Amino acid sequence: MMRALYTAATGMTAEQTNVDTIANNLANVNTTGYKTERTEFKSLLYQEIQTVTTSANGEQKPIGAQAGLGVRVAATSSLYTQGSLTETENLTDFAIEGDGFFAVRGADGQTYFTRNGNFTWSLDANGNTILASHDGYPVLDTTGNVIQLPDGVSAESLVFNKDGSILYVTNEGTSVNMNQTIALYQFSNPAGLEKMSDSLLAQTDASGAAMLEVGTPGLTQSELHQGYIEGSNVSVADEMVNMIIAQRAYELNSKAITTADSMLDTANNLKR
Repeated sequence: MMRALYTAATGMTAEQTNVDTIANNLANVNTTGYKTERTEFKSLLYQEIQTVTTSANGEQKPIGAQAGLGVRVAATSSLYTQGSLTETENLTDFAIEGDGFFAVRGADGQTYFTRNGNFTWSLDANGNTILASHDGYPVLDTTGNVIQLPDGVSAESLVFNKDGSILYVTNEGTSVNMNQTIALYQFSNPAGLEKMSDSLLAQTDASGAAMLEVGTPGLTQSELHQGYIEGSNVSVADEMVNMIIAQRAYELNSKAITTADSMLDTANNLKR
């Protein structure tokens, strides 16, 4: 009977994590570039109650008897489906249509990745005007350098093409190539990326190495849309349904604990 108590307790713990994940999805329903997360479960070890034996007549029994010992959370995976594109008319907002990720330089000097293209112009420590996230992380180009506004060039004169290449238009109307392109990277397994704060993602062994879209054969090129941002792909209706299911599962496990406790109490009272 004690087995039922511990088994149901693992179910309640797992469903609590599930509800935590759903709550995080709902909290980020308006976060730019956020990808919905899903809790994955796996069963725990099984206890052998009876092995495969023979019957009293010497006949082989087809199966033994095992009792499961509950469940645990195996992983929390992100679903990298395309979010809807929303027009902002902000010239430093960029939405990715495709599988690419922006690259930014973190405060520790490491390269991180994000789908959040809500950028702005900022001044670095040397007084240069650079393209950065709203948290101040510089946006990187295809050579790993910071995207910097040339001296004497206004931000309004810049032109960003769908492939990420950057031009600026002179007063005479001539287009000049800045020889910089916003870097877009892809991963063989984006679900393996480590989720950080500030909508940043870190490369891991599970995600595979970052592959620069420009120059990497076999990759479908993503498109940049200036003046747009990619919304979250969270479906509120689906998350509400998932929350109800998780709540019912939590209540069922709670009921199993109550029932097991009642049965133990009945067994204890037999000797009185």
